[in-house]
Amino acid sequence: QVQLVESGGGLVQAGGSLRLSCAASRSIVAIGDMGWYRQAPGKQRELVAAITRGHNTNYADSVKGRFTISRDNAKNTMYLQMNSLKPEDTAVYYCTGVNPLTASRDYWGQGTQVTVSS
Repeated sequence: QVQLVESGGGLVQAGGSLRLSCAASRSIVAIGDMGWYRQAPGKQRELVAAITRGHNTNYADSVKGRFTISRDNAKNTMYLQMNSLKPEDTAVYYCTGVNPLTASRDYWGQGTQVTVSS
């Protein structure tokens, strides 16, 4: 079992930046694809960005050019650099990972709140 713990959320003004971190309880080399999801009040959870073991990345159209996902295998940590934040980015952000044994997105963090004020 792998535990994922997010940090770095908070309150920021529109146009500002935040960097989220996701620390894993063991080596993320053993974890498959990882990613960040978010869920705003009254909305479904959506994929924000994903990164493969090989560091290939994929982004939701709404964050392309503003967010950057990365993973540091040596530190067992994944990051989400968020720039030019907008009020519509306000949500709880979740770190996730794919269990290579099940090929399912079994690993989830507890979430970190990001609030962007206008």
